[in-house]
Amino acid sequence: MKFRDGMWLAAEGKRLEYAEEVYSVTPSEDGKAISLLCPTRKIMQRSDILNLPTLTVDIEAPFDGAISVEVAHWLGALNPGPHFDLFPQGKPEKSESKITTAEKTTTISSGSISATVKTADHDFAIRFHATDGSKELTSLLNRSIGFAYGPAPSNPMQTADMRNLYHYIFTQTTLSVGESVHGLGERFGAFNKVGQAVTLWNADGGTSSDQAYKNVPLWISSRGYGIFIDTPDKVELEVGSERSCRVQTSVESQRIKWYIIHGPTPKEILYKYSILTGKPGKVPSWSYGLWLSTSFTTNYDETTVNSFLEGMKARDIPVEVFHFDCFWLKAFHWCDFVFDSNMFPDPKGQIARLKSSGLVKKVCVWINPYLGQASPVFKHAASKGYLLRRKNGDIFQWDLWQTGMGIVDFTNPEAVEWYVECLKGLFDKGVDAIKTDFGERIPSQDVQWHDSSLDPRKMHNYYAFIYNKVVYEALQDRYGKNEAVLFARTATAGTQRFPLQWGGDCESTAEAMAESIRGGISLGLCGYSYWSVDIGGFEGYPPPWIYKRWVAFGLLCSHSRLHGSNSFRVPWTVDNDDKSEQGCSRILSKWTVLKARLMPYIYSQAQESANSGLPLSLRAMCLEFPDDPTSWFLDRQFMLGSSLLVAPIFEESGHVEFYLPAGKWTSFFTNETREGPGWFKETHEFDTLPLYVRENTVLTLGKLGETQTVYDYSENTEVCLYHTSPGAKATMVDSEGETLGTLEVGENGDLVDEKLLKGSWEISKSGRRL
Repeated sequence: MKFRDGMWLAAEGKRLEYAEEVYSVTPSEDGKAISLLCPTRKIMQRSDILNLPTLTVDIEAPFDGAISVEVAHWLGALNPGPHFDLFPQGKPEKSESKITTAEKTTTISSGSISATVKTADHDFAIRFHATDGSKELTSLLNRSIGFAYGPAPSNPMQTADMRNLYHYIFTQTTLSVGESVHGLGERFGAFNKVGQAVTLWNADGGTSSDQAYKNVPLWISSRGYGIFIDTPDKVELEVGSERSCRVQTSVESQRIKWYIIHGPTPKEILYKYSILTGKPGKVPSWSYGLWLSTSFTTNYDETTVNSFLEGMKARDIPVEVFHFDCFWLKAFHWCDFVFDSNMFPDPKGQIARLKSSGLVKKVCVWINPYLGQASPVFKHAASKGYLLRRKNGDIFQWDLWQTGMGIVDFTNPEAVEWYVECLKGLFDKGVDAIKTDFGERIPSQDVQWHDSSLDPRKMHNYYAFIYNKVVYEALQDRYGKNEAVLFARTATAGTQRFPLQWGGDCESTAEAMAESIRGGISLGLCGYSYWSVDIGGFEGYPPPWIYKRWVAFGLLCSHSRLHGSNSFRVPWTVDNDDKSEQGCSRILSKWTVLKARLMPYIYSQAQESANSGLPLSLRAMCLEFPDDPTSWFLDRQFMLGSSLLVAPIFEESGHVEFYLPAGKWTSFFTNETREGPGWFKETHEFDTLPLYVRENTVLTLGKLGETQTVYDYSENTEVCLYHTSPGAKATMVDSEGETLGTLEVGENGDLVDEKLLKGSWEISKSGRRL
């Protein structure tokens, strides 16, 4: 939200008050915090302390490398929940915090980051910098902390009645020359957010608008720091869009709190962010295989499902997960957890037959947290208090999506128990994974949650966390800690703990594929390890060339699913069953098999990514190459793990332009080596794209001909050495994610220890065997 009309004027209907000086600094007894009293005018004489607001700024050192800043106007205002679940794995016990006082400054240090407060000359300035003095990060300078009323009261007496006044509190951190800003959730617009107004408010808006399904209040700067805004409330940011040299963060409240996290590398920022909000969960190796969906509004039954899976098998396209979308439920009954008996008279038997046939390993079904009133279950849930209510006691209902639908109230422990029992009924029928769709359109006005202490506006975004948490933990209870898999659309801070997420409703166009990539890399910069997309696009009918280009991109995401809206995504329906080597079926088969062969590398990188709070894929180029200025602007390519560079193709002709950072890069498909940094142009058929291996990489590939993602990753492998130096390493894991050991290159260019390798393994020293 903009509070000013240009540089000099307040916006119409707004009254602004700014912290004008630091009047006093009070250190805490434990030496980990300071509290600043900041009047909204300079105190030049004793009478100046009367009839003016003050702001309290609390600066704390919570753990090494992070500093929290909380700004408050009226300290007596309530701060209702929900609040983010911070430090879920525990707060670090040791921290190097120190408060240093000089003649005109007070500095609080937290490991590698410090905040220096100017305490003299009736001025206001807080500098955030590396403790060793090596770099200035950002600052809060003149008129950078304040609050705004709307409409503007003409005198302080009017603020005695706040019922018709809005009160916003804001901070403005400085933007340096050339600084770029990234993240803020899964955002489909420009990758660099400078110049954008961003509202953090979960919405079902597709992939071609400024709305986002997954709003995460974390942004990362190219200057080596990140800022996490510690509230699930509606946050509005002006990223160089109100003042071009500042990032303004505002919320309708009496207080705002955020953490500034020092890297200096973006990888270190994400690791420290994962200490705050939690590390991504780990997902089983079978989930990395190809998922096939019924699509959304298509008409299907057991015969249809079997024909699809048999058709995939006949075309050498391995499917590991089959997904039933909405219409496993009866129309108007979504989501009452009851299979439509007309279409699926024996769901448990059908799922058992699917698995025993060998056509598929696992089964997923679609759910949402809503309940249509046409279902008999609605009356039961309403009578028990399981559904969200209006303030007058009515069940909250509307006709958007499902007729007269209610919303499950997960703040009611009994509602959670009931919902989990419904999920257990699906597990008993053989369901292995859950697609947790929707959860964005949560009302924030005229509603009363079971836990009446909660702020409905904060619940709007936070609902994504508790909805996915309930389902994920139910899966964990049934299948085990690292066997739970969601396919979730909505998210907020901390939801990375409940993987995995996909990008929502995209169109079947090249532009939508590019939108999806921007969304995926932005979400990855918020600590999400796993991400997927609707291959071929969700809306519309993809022409064969779009489908095939999307297949190549989709099979190099961490997770890969074929899914559409009103049309199927099995390949033979896209191109009239073209059986040529460049037909949809053969292309899908090749890419699916390639991913299976890459699993020793992918699954090893997955463990490292989850442990470090990093994206596996899509990984923004700036995470691996932060010192290359170009990497902060690359939004049409990404890294799969730390060693594979992927540049999807958006042209039917196969023309593509991509960037290689400094070093030697080897084409996975041709073994041709290119030297970066620089831009390159290539032309590809549909069965290749620019997939380049970074120098000094030890890349382990599964055996030739492997079609599944679960197998012995150490047997009959090919170990490929790409311009390696002595000491180059790769960690090997098994299909359960357990570490087997490390492959390391010795002084003579060979592996130091080959005991990890079994069967007919081989070593290729100039790329892979073609």
